[in-house]
Amino acid sequence: MREARYDILFEPVQIGPVKTRNRFYQVPHCTGMGHRYPEADLAHKAVKAEGGWGVVSTQEVEIHPSSDLTPSNQGRLWDDSDIARCRAFTDRIHAHGALAAIELVHGGANAANRLSRMPPLAPSHALVTSDEPVQARAMDKDDIHAFRRWHRDAALRAKKAGFDIVYVYAGHDLTLLHHFLLARHNHRTDEYGGSFENRMRLFREVVADTRDAIGDSCALAVRLAVDELMGEAGFRHGAEGVDIVSALAEEPDLWDVNLSSWENDSQTARFAQEGYQEDFIRFVKTLTTKPVVGVGRYTSPDTMARIVRQGLVDLVGAARASIADPFLPNKIRDGRIDDIRECIGCNICASGDNTVTPMRCTQNPTVGEEARKGWHPEVLPSLDRPAQILIVGGGPAGLEAGRALVQRGASVILAEAGDEWGGRVARESRLPGLATWIRVRDWRMVQLKASAQAELYLGSRLTADDILSYGIAEVAIATGARWRTDGVGRWHRAPLPFLGAGVTVGVDRILDDGPGCLPAGPVVIFDDDRYYMASVVAELLAAGGFDVTYITPAPIVAAWTVNTLEQGRIQTRLMTMGVKILALSALKARDAETLTCACVYTGRETTIACASFVPVTSRIPVDGLWSELSARRAEWPDFGIARIERIGDCLAPGIIAAAAYSGHQFSRSLDQPAAGFDALR
Repeated sequence: MREARYDILFEPVQIGPVKTRNRFYQVPHCTGMGHRYPEADLAHKAVKAEGGWGVVSTQEVEIHPSSDLTPSNQGRLWDDSDIARCRAFTDRIHAHGALAAIELVHGGANAANRLSRMPPLAPSHALVTSDEPVQARAMDKDDIHAFRRWHRDAALRAKKAGFDIVYVYAGHDLTLLHHFLLARHNHRTDEYGGSFENRMRLFREVVADTRDAIGDSCALAVRLAVDELMGEAGFRHGAEGVDIVSALAEEPDLWDVNLSSWENDSQTARFAQEGYQEDFIRFVKTLTTKPVVGVGRYTSPDTMARIVRQGLVDLVGAARASIADPFLPNKIRDGRIDDIRECIGCNICASGDNTVTPMRCTQNPTVGEEARKGWHPEVLPSLDRPAQILIVGGGPAGLEAGRALVQRGASVILAEAGDEWGGRVARESRLPGLATWIRVRDWRMVQLKASAQAELYLGSRLTADDILSYGIAEVAIATGARWRTDGVGRWHRAPLPFLGAGVTVGVDRILDDGPGCLPAGPVVIFDDDRYYMASVVAELLAAGGFDVTYITPAPIVAAWTVNTLEQGRIQTRLMTMGVKILALSALKARDAETLTCACVYTGRETTIACASFVPVTSRIPVDGLWSELSARRAEWPDFGIARIERIGDCLAPGIIAAAAYSGHQFSRSLDQPAAGFDALR
């Protein structure tokens, strides 16, 4: 059973006419599934209700075709034909005893209306916020009245669909209501613009309209971003945030408060610690008697209990923590703290929405597969027969495969050639800002060490003869990958012989030996991987006193991290640390002391000092063991071997989430029919 200090987290909270079963509140968040893959979206959210969350919310739900976020996979409540899909959501959530909340949204100038082709709407004439040649038109009074009607109609549909909590949403610089509040978007001179009271008028009206629509059977929630971290140029918690909450203090049944924009609200662990929003939202409880929910990537039960006891919030909000472990509330309830699968704050989940794909999670490989493959985050089918499996390699793929196989009832032998578990996550977690990534290893090791069915061996480098002689029927090869040093990546598709003219130091050498492995003098990093690694290495070396130049063929540093909401912070940090950046540049030539790059457009060359060169381009699988075993495939039956498979980076180098997924998929494949590639429904 749980410890008494966590009892406070399981107290019910009255939200207007409805009551939660506890203080765990899954706030609205995107899934990358939405209206396009409704069954997948429903299954993902239903698992959270099953896992003990007191409130489970939708993602953004568009209220009208003039807020068409295509191709983004959000929810839709455009007309009555969408009610049945919403009713399916509430039925699934209610079946597990949770309350269902819906976040109604009109995107205003954030919606380019690619599908509906309706002119976007905004407080004032403006370009849409996406990089498209589309302009939003300034709303006249008829448009404002129409918008109020659309929102009211959507609230009525939400009530009819069975939702317990209905949102009025003004935050993240993504919504029409927020744009009316913000002076930089609202240049009106009528009663809906100018003074702050005027800019708040529409928000106040929509709150009243929504209250009138839902009556006393549903709770009314306001979601408000109280600070934009822009100083006087934007919304501030100590100014406009206080003004709004003071003016509307008792009107909603719940205040859901956070930061704007999304990049601030969902900062990665590299740039923000657990609870980083507390100082910005602390004032809200002093101004209202209504319950407050806030977020901060909370993963620790002790921290959750603290913020409730301190009166900071009444409900512990979570998006990412609920994705990493949908059963977090039940595990705290049952005293299973060590079983909590903690979010690492990498924002791979956010990349799903930004790449218009069903989201994934580094910690929880079942995310997005709850419906398509029937994967449950806590329940795996037991094996039909006793089985022993040998896993070679103790990185994220090998550890996840072993953990899941033990849960299925298999006996697992896990052999790691090195002297520590975790593979790449153990090494990368020692880089600046990535310490939380070690949770990928630690959670799995806790599960494995607790099982008598797992034999764990460090310092065990196995040969092909070893594996054959063991005669274990099922073998997984999870030997990882190594960073290339020959320049091959996205831009340079063939090795660059001229790199041999000077000192080249690979990423793996730096991970193993630290900055001290580089000679004195200027360092040039070439980023053609375009995710986090080159920027973290640059930060590490700059902090160590090296003169660092960062070259990339992309127009910005760490280009793919736009999808994980951290690109701006990464580039700012490197520039602040004095790292020189040469974007839109490819490699051209090198000698012992210099390196020459060329503009990818004009070919104009730039030569810079280079005592050591660090290529961060692509990786090569460490698959020598697999190759030897594959060459002796004909001998497998003689040794009683039925299957040998590569998993994780050894099969195809990728992100850590992909490695964990690969290991999990291997564990599910034993004695199970292969899951097909049916389209998500």
